[in-house]
Order: sequence, then C-alpha cells, then structure tokens
Amino acid sequence: MYYDFFGFREPPFSIAPDPRYLYLSERHKEALAHLMYGVQGQGGFIVITGEVGTGKTTVSRCFIENAPDHVDIALILNPRLSARELLSSICGEMGVSHKGNASVREMVDLINKDLLQAHAAGRHKVLMIDEAQNLSADVLEQLRLLTNLETAEKKLLQIVLLGQPELQQILALPELRQLNQRVTARYHLDAIGKSELPNYLRYRLSVAGMRGDIFTAGAVTKLYRESQGIPRLINLISDRALLGAYAEGEHEITATHIRHAAREVRGDFSAPASSKSGGAVQPARYLMLTASLLVAVIGTAWLVDRWPVTVTDIRSELAASAIQAGIVEREEPGEPTAPPVSESESSGHEAAESADAGKPKAFRFPEQSRSLPDAFRSLFKLWERDYSPALFPVACQFALEDGLGCLERQGSRRSLEFLDRPAILELQDGSGNRGYVVLSSLEGEVAEIRLPDGSHEVSFASIEPFWFGGYRVLWNRPEFLSEGPANGSRSEQLWLGAKMMELADRYSTSVTENGRIKRMSTEEQVRWYQGIKGLTVDGIAGAMTIIQINNDLDADVPRLAPSASPEGQ
Repeated sequence: MYYDFFGFREPPFSIAPDPRYLYLSERHKEALAHLMYGVQGQGGFIVITGEVGTGKTTVSRCFIENAPDHVDIALILNPRLSARELLSSICGEMGVSHKGNASVREMVDLINKDLLQAHAAGRHKVLMIDEAQNLSADVLEQLRLLTNLETAEKKLLQIVLLGQPELQQILALPELRQLNQRVTARYHLDAIGKSELPNYLRYRLSVAGMRGDIFTAGAVTKLYRESQGIPRLINLISDRALLGAYAEGEHEITATHIRHAAREVRGDFSAPASSKSGGAVQPARYLMLTASLLVAVIGTAWLVDRWPVTVTDIRSELAASAIQAGIVEREEPGEPTAPPVSESESSGHEAAESADAGKPKAFRFPEQSRSLPDAFRSLFKLWERDYSPALFPVACQFALEDGLGCLERQGSRRSLEFLDRPAILELQDGSGNRGYVVLSSLEGEVAEIRLPDGSHEVSFASIEPFWFGGYRVLWNRPEFLSEGPANGSRSEQLWLGAKMMELADRYSTSVTENGRIKRMSTEEQVRWYQGIKGLTVDGIAGAMTIIQINNDLDADVPRLAPSASPEGQ
C-alpha cells in the first residue's frame, strides 16, 4: 500500500519481533549484555523484565541469533501451563522423546539425561520462557528443581525468564526465595529515551530501505509524548501516521499526522459531528484505520514468511545505521521564484559583472537552485548513471540497486574537501525558500555547479550565505555490503585485507611497523587506519572509512577536487 509511495522494501514499523529491526538503545545493549554474560556456562536463572511493548521479545530473538555456537536454546512462548504440561513442552523444544502419558518424574529424568549428554558433547543448554509473569509459583518451583543438576564446575541448565515487571514481585514471594537466590543476572528494560527516538526512527526506516528523515521535529516530539518511548506504541502510531500521510499524498510526517494516528491507536474515534465547511462527517479516518489494520496483518505475515536472519544481517545494519545517514527526497511544493528585478537593479548587476570580469560570478539564489530530484539527476550523471525520479521516487533506493551508497551529513567546506566527492548542498534564504545545488568541483574560490543547461562557475563565497551545512554525496559501495551474510562476511575480509595491505605499504614508516600492521586482525587494521585519518575509531568499515580508503588508493570515482578526477569524469 504505502510502501511503494515512500520507497520502502517492507513495512518499517511492523510489531513482529524481527531482530533486524532491533534498534540497540543503551538499554537494549545492556539487556543483551546481561543475556550474553549469563549464558557463559554458570547456570541458574537470568531475569529480564520490562513494561508491555518495550522490546523484550525482540531482544530475545536477537539474543538467539547472536548466541555462541555451543549454546542450544529451547524457547517457550506460552507458559500458561501446568508443571506437567510445561515439562512436556520443554521436552519437545529440547528434542527429548517422551511418552504422551509420561509422569513429571519420568520427564525430569529424561531432561536430566539429555543435559548430561549435552555437557559431555561440549554443548550448553538454555531454556528461554517468554511472558514468564504468567508462571505459577508451583511451576516456577519445578523449574528451580530442573537447575539442580550440576557438575563440580557448573550447572547444566540455564533458564532465562522474560516478563513484565510483576515477575519481580512474584520472584520476591517467600516460597520462591530459593529460586530468587539463583538469579545470576537480572535487568529491567526501560522505554526509549526522548533523545534516542530520532535515531530509532531513522534506523527502522533505513532497514526498510529508506535513507533519510521523513518525520519533522514536531512529529518526533509529539510521537514521544503519545508513546512515552514504548517501542510497540511508537511502531503502531508511526505505521498509522505513514498511512495517513500516504492518504493525503504527503511525503513528510507532521505532528498532525501523529496526533490523528495516536487517536486511532487508542481507539478514540470521537470527532465533531460537523465540519467547518458544511457539517458533513468525514469518513477518511475510518477508512484509514481499516486500511492500516490490513497493512499491519499483511506486513506481519510477510515478515513471518521472511523470518530467517543472521548475525551478519544485524551487525551490518547496525553499522550502516551508525555510520550512514540516509536521504529521502520529494518534489518541493513549488520551485522558488526570483523576486522581480527593477530596471535600475538590472543595470546595476550588469555593471558589477562587467567590473568583476576576471572573477567567478556570484551564485544567484533562488534562480540557480533546483529541486532535490533534479539535483539527484545531475549528481547521478556525474557517476555515469541515468536516474529517473519518476521510476525511482527514492533516489537512494536507486543508488543501492546500482552499487552506490548515500551519505547525508552536516558539515563545512572542510568536510566536503575531506570526502572529495561531488555533493548536493541544501540551501535556504532568510524567507525560508529552500533549494538545492549540485557542486561538481571546488578549487580555491571557484565552485563549479551543474544546472540543466550545463556547468557554471561561481564563487563558493556567494553560495555560503545560503548553505547551513547540509549536504548529500554518493559513494561506491563494495560488493560485500550487498551480498548475503555468509558470502558478505568472507568478501568483506578479503576486500579489507587486500586494501589494508596496500595502505600499510603506503603509511608505515619502517619495515618493522609494516610487518606489525600486516599481522593485525582486520578489525585492528581498520582501527589503525581510522586513527591515522582522524576518523571515528570503531573498527567498522562504514561509509566514511570506505570513502577514505578509495581516496587513498585512487579509486576511479568522481572527485570534488579537479586534480583528483579520473579521466573521463
């Protein structure tokens, strides 16, 4: 429905617990850290609690995908069971054969036998129970008894309880004090903070295929107020807001869209009986709600069909979201028009231009500014790509399908020169008129811009009063970023390994240092390179790092500095 309109590959705000969409806030990172620490073989219980919709189930799915190779996980989703029914479910999840009429004792013996066999084979068994606040005290006591089996070094079964805050109250009951004392790690998952919400939205949009911000600042503020940072509410409201914007033909989500969407999510359908124009009740909101429910059902079914994900998927998406900002473009409401120029002003301009015949002309805003789709068309042309906004409303989706990446940042002239790529600059005057210009080269004071009738040289100083630092560039994505998890990981190691060998030869100051660098792991080599280039040292080969690698190794790509441009560009 609205996916094609916004350029999504899939629904960005589905409430299905897809690990690819887990935005690792500081709280989620800590929750995952507790789970990872807890399954190092110590046994006992790990307890993760959180309010409804804070992402407990999604964290558990992410943990399952990232668990160590020697860990086998059994997952129980419906714990509203008797002790015998739960043991039967555990046997089923752990692959332990048992008779249909087996007693509790018989099943416990079978589970213990399986745990001993797993330990002998070097495996570690973990039992995860979601919605654990629904477990009765008797069933929890039975679970405690399962953890009694141990060797001299460790317990043989790790149990992870995921539940709502009342789970902590249940565990505090006097009759469960023995179990409570066996909790080796516990963590309460809070809602997302207000300052994290923009990154949360941007991350989910990027996983769905969009690079950029389509939520206005007012929409983000309103969304946090309506959701209180609860991820499930954020997703539900955002999904309805996207549908509302689609129904109105808008590519930007405003506070008004959020307000209407929140009302629909809460089920508050009260509205004035008449409108200002004549009293007719507008049915659009009801149609939107029905359509949004259909979208949610279809989207969730689609995600279930595409469930398989891997650790590399998650890591690459996290790296991409941390290092790349995206781009979402739309036609502006109207091309900015130049204010009328009087005859005396016109003659004055001509005289000034005549006097400065030897210098680059001044940039004229808004006459020489362009819409964002037109600017992208020229930028892609510099990369020898034919871009059609009509066929690809989202330019960055076109870029990704053609082996390029999009980078949107705030910076200065120095930032542009550091990246050394042709750029789209976002411009605005004092009246709020906005436009874009394609900067194809920059040398000294002379800036070359691309207009529909060709290249023009203007002074960069005359652009700067309208430029507040926003820019967009394209960059060459290595193939490993587009490959599957397994192949992509291998290709990344090969690509980076080869590049780092060349860079070590270029930047090492001695034979000894050269050998030391080449013996480093790939991540250590990336950190070394980021350090000498003044980049963020995180060991991740993201957009900024790859751009600088290509710059240093003279990749055949368009450059902003004329002397660095390859032949034919």
